[in-house]
Amino acid sequence: MFVFNNVKARSSFRLFDFFALYSTNQIDMKRRTEFNAKIKGFWRILGPGLVTGAADDDPSGIATYSQTGAQFGYGQLWTALYMLPLMTAVQETCARIGLVTGKGITTIVKEQYSRTVLYSVVGLVVIANTINIGADLGAMASAAQLLVPVPFLALTLLFTTIILLLEVFTNYKVYSKILKWLAITLLAYPITVFIVNQPWGTVLKATVVPHFELSFAFFFIITGVLGTTISPYMFFWEASQEVEEDQEKHLLTKGKPLISWMSVRRMRLDNTFGMIFSEFATWSIIVVGATVLHNSGVHDVKTAADAAKALEPLVHSFPHAGLLSKLIFSIGIIGLGMLAIPVLSGSAAYSFAEAFNWNASLNLKLKKAPGFYAVIIAATIVGLILNFIGVDPVKALVYAAVLNGVAAVPLLLLVLKISSDEKIMGEFKSGPFSKTILWITFIAMGAAAVGMFYTILR
Repeated sequence: MFVFNNVKARSSFRLFDFFALYSTNQIDMKRRTEFNAKIKGFWRILGPGLVTGAADDDPSGIATYSQTGAQFGYGQLWTALYMLPLMTAVQETCARIGLVTGKGITTIVKEQYSRTVLYSVVGLVVIANTINIGADLGAMASAAQLLVPVPFLALTLLFTTIILLLEVFTNYKVYSKILKWLAITLLAYPITVFIVNQPWGTVLKATVVPHFELSFAFFFIITGVLGTTISPYMFFWEASQEVEEDQEKHLLTKGKPLISWMSVRRMRLDNTFGMIFSEFATWSIIVVGATVLHNSGVHDVKTAADAAKALEPLVHSFPHAGLLSKLIFSIGIIGLGMLAIPVLSGSAAYSFAEAFNWNASLNLKLKKAPGFYAVIIAATIVGLILNFIGVDPVKALVYAAVLNGVAAVPLLLLVLKISSDEKIMGEFKSGPFSKTILWITFIAMGAAAVGMFYTILR
């Protein structure tokens, strides 16, 4: 009897254990399912904000931030922290304009301002973007040459062809997913930051305490840093992509979106995450450039190979660390170029097409939007041709960033005026806080440009 009861007790205990374990597994599975659903839901929310933020750290951005770190050490590291709220506010405003009105910025400028203002805006965007495209294509080719002994011009032709085929013949839904995944290539620099032995006290102080030098070199680079961070092409791209999102989700009714504050909050979440991701990458690139390049005596990034040296600590314990760092650098530059060049040519095409009432959408096929795609193709090909005149690719990247810094100043004023107009934005117009940050951004970028020109005259 005792044995029987004992066996029965053990059996009951095992049965209890089985149900307990099963229940626990069920709970764990439920939690994992809920967690996975939240992650997938968050990933679905991410779109124009994430892509725009990642495109901000294009080859031009990487070159400019690397040069900043190499030339001034941690001296301009504070810009990454203080640019974050400015960049976030500007891009949130541009995204809100597109989301709420269902129109790109150029369309609104055409409706509200004179033709002189309209053509000036379109001209600034198209010229700045085309030069930036050329610089980015050159950087991609230079990066690829670190790995394969192929002529520079042949590589620029190859990348141009691949980008145009994807942008022209891939529909928006597929293409936007490709752009989102390319953003992951930015992670190489943040990883390197935490692998390298950093003087964290110095780094944190330089992050918070601003440092200034009254010299042309300082203002030139800081204008480039501001220009490649708060770039005109980002304004037009994100606004137009919000319009694309409205169309994709069938929110447009008689040309006007059905937008609620929930839609605006989702847009802000996407935008804020994208800008934080972008600025953390910016901060990381400057830190790596300062610690690895500047502290090693490399104060001028002249070639792609110089910039690639910054990533050597990431693979220092592996055989052939130099080759591996070049591989990681090249993949990053090429991946971000594949992401940024369509953004550059696309924003130029949206601006041009909206100015002349052409069909403008990546959802449309070539036959239905010939003018829109013609601008994309023309801007990319002209950018390609710029690489045939013998301009140094790394210097071209920095000069493109400086050009963006100057061009952004008048365009910021237009964005501010449009977003504050109740007739255009209705209840979604910019409030006092948003307007204050936009004015600060306008003044800061204007001061950097004026300081640069002042030091030139001196």
